[in-house]
Amino acid sequence: MTDTNKTGRPAAVPGALDPAWSDDLTARFSDERANRVARNAATSSNLMKAARNVSALRTYHDTFGVSRPRTGEVTNQRHSGRCWMFSALNVARAATMDLLDVDSFEFSQAYGMFYDKLEKFNSGLARIAETAGRPTSDRAVAYVLDEAMGDGGFYPFAMNLIAKWGLVPKDAMPETACSKDSSQMNQQLQRLFHRSAGELRARAAAGATPAELDDARREMVAACHRVLCVCLGEPPLTFDLELPVGKKCRLDRSRLVRQEGAPDADDQGADKADKDVERWLLVDRGLTPRAFCERYVPLDPADCVDLVCMPGEGRPWGTAWHPTLTDSVEGGRPVRWLNVEQGVLEAAAVASLRAGQPCSMSCDVMQDFPRHIEDFPGVLACDTMDYEGLLGVKLGMDRTQMLDLHETSLTHAMTFQGVELGADGSPVAWRIENSWGKEACKDGYLVASADWFRTYGGEVVVRREFVPDDVLALWDEAPTTDVAPWDPVGACLPLQD
Repeated sequence: MTDTNKTGRPAAVPGALDPAWSDDLTARFSDERANRVARNAATSSNLMKAARNVSALRTYHDTFGVSRPRTGEVTNQRHSGRCWMFSALNVARAATMDLLDVDSFEFSQAYGMFYDKLEKFNSGLARIAETAGRPTSDRAVAYVLDEAMGDGGFYPFAMNLIAKWGLVPKDAMPETACSKDSSQMNQQLQRLFHRSAGELRARAAAGATPAELDDARREMVAACHRVLCVCLGEPPLTFDLELPVGKKCRLDRSRLVRQEGAPDADDQGADKADKDVERWLLVDRGLTPRAFCERYVPLDPADCVDLVCMPGEGRPWGTAWHPTLTDSVEGGRPVRWLNVEQGVLEAAAVASLRAGQPCSMSCDVMQDFPRHIEDFPGVLACDTMDYEGLLGVKLGMDRTQMLDLHETSLTHAMTFQGVELGADGSPVAWRIENSWGKEACKDGYLVASADWFRTYGGEVVVRREFVPDDVLALWDEAPTTDVAPWDPVGACLPLQD
């Protein structure tokens, strides 16, 4: 029976809200002009538009002193969680574009998605077999059951796929309805995975040997392969490559065919600009995806250093971390991060861009992002959204606090394509290629202030040559610490989608 006071009302419980207290706040709210203005603005246009600082927004411009002159058509991951793959392939295509002297090129993300799902199904079942003796309530088992078949990943996932399965141009395996919106396919893959996991656990409980479990797993992965062929189409085993290339193409001329109909220098009907241009086609038939990589993708998948900046107690500088339960390719290179100060990370990214090499980055993209503000859709900055002024409350935290309290984490991967440097050589703003299509952001790109990236960014992947020798030595020699996806480090670095 509930205790009551002399009035017959329930007695106050420590920590419980008093309705009279709340009623008093409500009655006095509209007495202040600022409250009325904020309420009217937010209820009419929502928080972001009401909080935008137009004076600050209009100071950011898409002009950069260091920038690649051609970056290719903006890609679009649609309604899928493949940002990490798009970012990695946007980096990889730069080398192919330079080799072929073309303004744009796109690898097939559907091809990558096919083998990513196949590998995840296989590695997920391997973990199910390893943990077969634990209950399904075990945190590791629960994590594998929940996360194994999602779209999310990391840059090394893509590099492992390239090293093992190769690449194909987009027209060799275009997007499908299931790759553009992966939710329905993922639902059935998840169900198939759960059923397979249950069967594998039952066989283990019945005394099946490791070899017998491996045989069973192979049959289960074959079922996943069937589903993927239905949803994404069969991945090409071979394909024909026919592609116009530029006059500065660095391939041997024996691989090129002069394009018929190209005007000769003495063609009276030709434009003078056209007379000076020879048009060539790259023709290579019967290519396998791995042969295509060897010939036309001058990128070493193993030549990458993954730097993160995760300040705070329990996250010391110079530590190398490996997230457990996440590596997607059995036998591939494990995911590994090296924790460095922000200046080290930024210097490596700047060195890469100065050399004409884009680099993958990740951040918490939805923080202070006026995505749906028509006039300023591509600005990421810390001074453009005045939520404190609108709401009349304190919201500020430093980066360490936000990491500790789960306010921010690195959830989205994109590509650095340019940087503006200040007089002291440090970054002022970054040019970022996104993968949401050219209609999103500002023609598909974002402008991030240096302060914003230092607050909500914190990862770049660069080639070894752009990393200082002392940091490279740490990358090569520092012992690796395993971190679970739910511990204080793993929570800061979740699968990116």
